[in-house]
Amino acid sequence: MTLLPAVKSIMKKPIAIQKDSSVAHAIRQILDHNISRLMVSNENELVGIVTEKDLGFFLLKDNTEENLNKIPLSKVMKPLVTVDEAMEIKECVQIMLDRKIGSLGVNSHGKTVGIFTKTDLARHYLQKYVGKKRVGDFMTISYVTMYEDDPIHEIASKMIKEKVSRIILKNKGDVPIGIVTFRDLFRIALTLGQEEQIVDNTDPVISVIFPRKGFLSESGFGKTILTKELMSNKIVTVDYNDDLITACEILLDNNVNGVGVLVNGKLSGILSKTDVTRALASV
Repeated sequence: MTLLPAVKSIMKKPIAIQKDSSVAHAIRQILDHNISRLMVSNENELVGIVTEKDLGFFLLKDNTEENLNKIPLSKVMKPLVTVDEAMEIKECVQIMLDRKIGSLGVNSHGKTVGIFTKTDLARHYLQKYVGKKRVGDFMTISYVTMYEDDPIHEIASKMIKEKVSRIILKNKGDVPIGIVTFRDLFRIALTLGQEEQIVDNTDPVISVIFPRKGFLSESGFGKTILTKELMSNKIVTVDYNDDLITACEILLDNNVNGVGVLVNGKLSGILSKTDVTRALASV
């Protein structure tokens, strides 16, 4: 009988942040390390996790005037779900899908010693399942769009309503030209989210100074910045007929969580690391 691989084979050492840290510090760590989540520790014991998605939705909904350096991380962190290091990868994949989470902590002898994420699962799929599935088998045949000239507060509202972490942006001719993600919003948040006041120069005649407020505020920086000022002009794509490992390679090489899917040369859907995780559960 062939033993299925255990999660110990794909886990990695966690990057941790202290529980008494600020939201701003957590965002800096995620950007500096180019990662999607941080473990949270308290006196050298891992007690929780904070993800890019948690921080993203927190920032979108934050409408206070409080400096991000003063908002405690405890407002955003969540409990860490863990599994034993000997558990089979496929079992863990199903836990992640059932609980709609993107990572699991790994325990050894009662102590959390590692973590694995959807990125690690995409790498595992790439190494093990050549020729098993096509992109079109697991792509999501829809995506959320807005326009490059929409202000950030409208983008934020859309992300919250649709519960998405990325939006495809179109020009006035309805042609997809770019993408905006939580990472793009993080950079703006670190710059303007630490100011006590924001200057609105959108009127060429007069500048208006107002208290700092969040992405949803029409009287804060959510109004003063258009989405095209922070979007990425490159939409990474794959073809729906490609082997799924091609998509995994592109996801990993570009360090993105999702790619556009082309059908007959037209952007027709999205393939994310969550979709790759679903594929892994099916093989």
